[in-house]
Amino acid sequence: MNEVFRQEKKYLLSLDQYYRLSHYLSQFLVEDKHNQGEGYHIRSLYFDTIDDKDFDDKVSGVELRRKIRLRTYRAEQQSAALEMKQKQGELQKKRSLIVSKEDAREIIKRNYSVLLKYEDDFAVECYSLMNSMCYLPKTVVDYQRKAFVADGNNIRITFDHHMRGTESNFDIFDEKLVEYPVWDPYVVVLEVKFNGFLLSYIKDALRDCGVGETSFSKYCLARAVSTHYRYLGN
Repeated sequence: MNEVFRQEKKYLLSLDQYYRLSHYLSQFLVEDKHNQGEGYHIRSLYFDTIDDKDFDDKVSGVELRRKIRLRTYRAEQQSAALEMKQKQGELQKKRSLIVSKEDAREIIKRNYSVLLKYEDDFAVECYSLMNSMCYLPKTVVDYQRKAFVADGNNIRITFDHHMRGTESNFDIFDEKLVEYPVWDPYVVVLEVKFNGFLLSYIKDALRDCGVGETSFSKYCLARAVSTHYRYLGN
């Protein structure tokens, strides 16, 4: 299991702000090794309880909440990361476990018992939680991400764009997955992730862009029209 504990701040940028800020940061930070042009591909399948508890907790701004997802970076990938993000005040705790492609497909089919094959407390926790609270696959979210990293305070800055989704096919390994846009392609989501405090030159760059922090959830945006409007209304 891999565990990360950090703060996360989110901002919405225009394409012009995105290109200006990413160019500026490229002079100080190191590009993620997976970046190619506009970044790299991410595909996530989000799970939620039968009564959408995690969705409602996000919309209501509940202080302690979670998200569970399976994530891949290429459709032909032979593994996936089972991840749980837990919001605790200003901090985010993310734990992840690499599972095989075969086991990931069983999890997609709600056969969570395959998690018991892994000698990891996190796998057992996910098995127990997803069974007892009746977690179901809800939506797939696809997007491009351009990322930068800095050693100081374990800083990671990401720009996410061209978000798409589907609720009709949950196979994240399907190379011909049919999806629809879930967000304006001319708006980019900036995420700043760090431990402790944010370095001054990054704070200055954000202030110069004139952007303010926002609450944003790719999962909520990708849900069906009825839940989509519930999210936008808040």
